[in-house]
Amino acid sequence: MPGPLSHIRVLDLSRVMAGPWSSQILADLGADVIKIERPGAGDDTRSWGPPFLPGDEGRPDQNSGYYLSVNRGKRSVAVDLADPAGQAIIRAIAQHCDIVLENFKVDTLKRYGLDYDTLGKTNPRLIYCSITGFGQTGPRRAQSAYDFIIQAMGGLMSITGAPDNEPGGAPQKVGVPIVDIMTGMYATVGVLAALERRRETGVGENIDVAMLDVQAAFLGNQAMNHLLTGKEPTRTGNRHPNIQPQNVYRCRDAFLALAVGNDGQFRELAAVIGQPELGEDERFKANAGRVRNLALLEPILAAAFSERDAGAWETALDAAGVPAGRINSVGQVLQEPQVVHRQMVRHLPHPRAGTVASVVSPLRFANAPLVFDRAPPLLGEHTEAVLRELGIRTEEAPS
Repeated sequence: MPGPLSHIRVLDLSRVMAGPWSSQILADLGADVIKIERPGAGDDTRSWGPPFLPGDEGRPDQNSGYYLSVNRGKRSVAVDLADPAGQAIIRAIAQHCDIVLENFKVDTLKRYGLDYDTLGKTNPRLIYCSITGFGQTGPRRAQSAYDFIIQAMGGLMSITGAPDNEPGGAPQKVGVPIVDIMTGMYATVGVLAALERRRETGVGENIDVAMLDVQAAFLGNQAMNHLLTGKEPTRTGNRHPNIQPQNVYRCRDAFLALAVGNDGQFRELAAVIGQPELGEDERFKANAGRVRNLALLEPILAAAFSERDAGAWETALDAAGVPAGRINSVGQVLQEPQVVHRQMVRHLPHPRAGTVASVVSPLRFANAPLVFDRAPPLLGEHTEAVLRELGIRTEEAPS
């Protein structure tokens, strides 16, 4: 069965992470994603290593681990956007597409005749999504941005990391480019919503997605805490600002993450650690009391967890219905039996490496199962095939 978006074609003019993350989601869902890359260099992330595919480092079409993580399922067409002939080819491809994704600086593609107003005139059904650091309007519209800078400017680092009065206390970024990833997710939601609206109206859309907007949006409960109180949320390490106990505890052999979500779970926790009286203690029996009296509760829990191995606690807490889990390394996650059972890591055929491992989409469709059979492409691997398939001859591409 074809994927749920097998009837959709995407022109991907984006590079680095946020845009390619979105287009990879669309490719996983079955869309035909045509990735445009600079001849001789390609996407910036091709050189963002090590690591690289074995033997690739230093090649003009090298494949870094970073590039491989966000370009599965696409077809690569090598075209120079700065060349009028290349611009003509892109305009011709756009006539055959449903979606355009781009993340150039504001107004860059307008200079090339590849903006929404230009492409939409000849393809009014086109859904055009622009991803930038700060959006198409506003005082910062012309500025560049990377994930790290938006994590800082957008408040995420102010609430991530240990408090100043604890060892290592300092603002900390998240361990993956979370703003890029979330921006890609929002962009995907936006284009899918526009596709549904187009089904009703026959008209395309011009979508403006800004990384700083996305970061502000997913401050979530921390933003609402501030709006309700006027107080600035602070870094609390692994402790949750509203629900307790939620923290990381050192056991005899490893660290354990504990997430108590309600008063019933806390009573079960108290019983598991052999101190059932804590569940009836007026200071701790309700969540609000545990939040206010955390300085008294934490040493009790820390002492209890230090007496046994993390695996023993995990088993006992799971049996009692209290969420807890060992802190795994990345390698341990990918070997976790549940992750293996769900086939989250697949080996895709690759023209140079034979196969390449990939962590695939978490979406599971019963009636239109996703197929993972196309590795991230080599630079320009599909140029001739795509242009031939769309009936575009480079010397006759419309201007």
